[in-house]
Amino acid sequence: MLYASLDHASFDYGHLPTLFFVAESVLYRLCCDAFQKTYLYSVETKLIKIGSLVFLRLFIYFLHGHLESFKQHLRRLQPYLYALCFSGDSYYKYPNIFSNVQLIMKTMEIIYKKELLSGSIFSPVENKKSYKNIDPDMGGYEINHLLWHCVAAWSCVQKNSPQLNKVLEHLIFHKAQLQKKCWLDSILALLVLGEAAKLNMACLKALMELMRDFLLSIMSVQNQEECCKVDDFSWAWNVVYRYTTILAEICLYATTSNLRKTAFIGFCVCKSSQKDILLVDKSEESPELKETSILGLLEYFSSKMSDNCDQVIWIGYYGLVYNLVKMSWELRGDDEQDGFRNKILQILQKTKDHEKDGRIHNGIHIAQ
Repeated sequence: MLYASLDHASFDYGHLPTLFFVAESVLYRLCCDAFQKTYLYSVETKLIKIGSLVFLRLFIYFLHGHLESFKQHLRRLQPYLYALCFSGDSYYKYPNIFSNVQLIMKTMEIIYKKELLSGSIFSPVENKKSYKNIDPDMGGYEINHLLWHCVAAWSCVQKNSPQLNKVLEHLIFHKAQLQKKCWLDSILALLVLGEAAKLNMACLKALMELMRDFLLSIMSVQNQEECCKVDDFSWAWNVVYRYTTILAEICLYATTSNLRKTAFIGFCVCKSSQKDILLVDKSEESPELKETSILGLLEYFSSKMSDNCDQVIWIGYYGLVYNLVKMSWELRGDDEQDGFRNKILQILQKTKDHEKDGRIHNGIHIAQ
């Protein structure tokens, strides 16, 4: 209930003291209780999920320059965040949890760097020259063009603006920015565009095109033999995992059945989209990434699974099966969605029967 309340609450400056209280309470419980346990408990999953939403809201307030008078509150969180830095070994094998921990750490890293050391300056990239006298390591936080255009697209959908197609064209033009190392901007861009995609097919198409280009680019770079000349994309799994969650939410909460179906199956209506994706022989040539729908990604990731596969592959696959389980639970009792739920259950059963990787089975178990 607390998570739902946070998710739907308006952005009011008066909420900040409460948000800081919840943030400190969550971190205290994690650092002084949950971290001491030998096994993973469901309360940890819930606390970290709530925490990620709280810190994401704090980050949005930061972008608008509203944290200037809350420096003492920020300092109170520092000891707990320092302890959270050492939680990687505990949570790495649970991407659904670790992704939220990474989100908390990344948002606060940016806030502390800008707020406590140099003050908060919220500046778009276009205004970079106006801050030329500011140390680039300490100055204003710059929002990239991709995120700006995702916000603009969302606004166009809300207002039913005829400018939407033009905005989406510009958005796709900046798709390479999804590959920038500041993955927090990338996640925010996908979250905003995902909200628009729940209402508009053109936005859903743009969202899926962004992820297809991102995955193809990342996998192409990581397949190069001369690793010393390749950029570090160790952060890319954060973007991929978050996308699987966004896609699942579109399947559940999009306003039309056509949007929900497209997010699940993809735009291709050919028979290949309906084939048994989990019975692909991994010794055969891996299928091409054609769709970044749930079924398209299942086919792609499952065909590339191995003990030493790339982090993006197994975490992307984990994210899909984890969210499929969550979707099946969410659809219980909805008679109109029985067919959809049965399809999900069939996929999950085939995954259990044919997938040997323990990490994927772990994702199913944790979600249940």
